[in-house]
Amino acid sequence: MGEWKHTAGEWYGDEADKGIQTGEDAKFYGISAPLSKPFKSSDGKDLVIQFAVKHEQKIDCGGAYIKLLPGGAKFAPAKFGGDTPYAVMFGPDICGTSNKKTHAILHYDKKDDNLLVKNEITVEDDQLSHLYTLVVRPDNTFEVFIDNKSVRDGKLEEEFDFLPAKEIKDPDQSKPDDWVDEKKIADPEDKKPDGYDDIPEEIADPEAKKPDDWDDEDDGEWEPPMIDNPDYKGAWKPNMIDNPDYKGPWEHPMIANPEYAYDDNMHAVCSGDGCTHVGFELWQVKSGTIFDDILIVDSLEEAQKFAEETFFKKQDGEKKMFDEIEEAKRKEEEANMPDDMDGMGDMDGMGGMDDDGFGDEF
Repeated sequence: MGEWKHTAGEWYGDEADKGIQTGEDAKFYGISAPLSKPFKSSDGKDLVIQFAVKHEQKIDCGGAYIKLLPGGAKFAPAKFGGDTPYAVMFGPDICGTSNKKTHAILHYDKKDDNLLVKNEITVEDDQLSHLYTLVVRPDNTFEVFIDNKSVRDGKLEEEFDFLPAKEIKDPDQSKPDDWVDEKKIADPEDKKPDGYDDIPEEIADPEAKKPDDWDDEDDGEWEPPMIDNPDYKGAWKPNMIDNPDYKGPWEHPMIANPEYAYDDNMHAVCSGDGCTHVGFELWQVKSGTIFDDILIVDSLEEAQKFAEETFFKKQDGEKKMFDEIEEAKRKEEEANMPDDMDGMGDMDGMGGMDDDGFGDEF
């Protein structure tokens, strides 16, 4: 789906090292490829997903995540889309200033559900390439790296909703009817003063005087303006005192959850015949994202070595070229700026300033 370009982009560390780039605005994108061999969780090895992302377009709203897919010989590339089952979805998702995160979503066969990481993972949103790495380990832990720096790690059962809670509220217990959880009560000794309700909210302004030119026949009977009554204190409320019967907040007793059972295979996202394909299935408002250096392996060490030989080898050259392009743009904008706008120092070109602080009419 969508138009894909094979390019190194506008700035790069190696012009011959090309990635795939989204090429049309406001489009759904889909593209996939088979793995050189299936990854099977039953082999008991780490699952490592790694790829580079470059948002050349100053991305405003769009995904840039990769999907690891099962299917084997039955996988249909032409039908790959949002409804295609996946084992892992991982990578950046950005829309506006508030929704910026790195997705880490793992499929769990027992629930037949895709589980999102509970706490959001940081993301990079500048216009340079960044390397995203996810590791899912057979000991039911995971780790996320950005540019080879760890940004999140933890246990699968703590960071995802794989398992039911270890404890639940005791269904046979409820708060006693006589439980007192009001911390304060009205002071029974405090009484409303006599005449309190007779005090008006407003009174006539005692300092107001009828104007000398007021004519009762023509103007009607003069009435002084009203002002807030300084003696009015609002609706009466009794003073509050500590409740001598207060027992504190009631806490529901907890018991062991009979449905809780640890699962040694939470990590096994590529069960059965394993994961056989990888792909991107995205929506982007503004196109221009480039994907490169895609790797699915069973060794973090191997992935990091690959990154040193590819991603990090190009990083400095790409940054240098980007800075040069940005500097050239800045100089071109300055050169095209009207002389009378340069620095806004000379206001004559804006019609000058009159003594009254306003410019000439024009």
